[in-house]
Amino acid sequence: MMNYETKRDVFEKALREWDDLVHSCGLQGEEAHGGCEFDPILIKYKKDYDAALPDDLPVIPKNIAEYIENMKSSHRDILEAIHYWLRTSDIDEYMEDNSETFARAWLDGYVVEEDE
Repeated sequence: MMNYETKRDVFEKALREWDDLVHSCGLQGEEAHGGCEFDPILIKYKKDYDAALPDDLPVIPKNIAEYIENMKSSHRDILEAIHYWLRTSDIDEYMEDNSETFARAWLDGYVVEEDE
């Protein structure tokens, strides 16, 4: 059976279970709903999680990141970027050798390789 649970689902479940555990330690009334000292910590982690990047973003060279940004800022779509005839040979070569990575970077975002 396939599991369709996302990382977000697991995180939300962990937060609920932690919240239940903290509040099951005898807190009553206002203490149990909003007055707990752990509530601001849980809220902070939830916000941090929402702002965090996905775990599996592709890592691409700086020149490819610049190419993607230039194409997008020129209001071009991925098909135009793939067939753009004024690409440099290094971008051509990268896209030929890494077409799926390029597509994922275009669609999902990316991390730029660190300079060595």
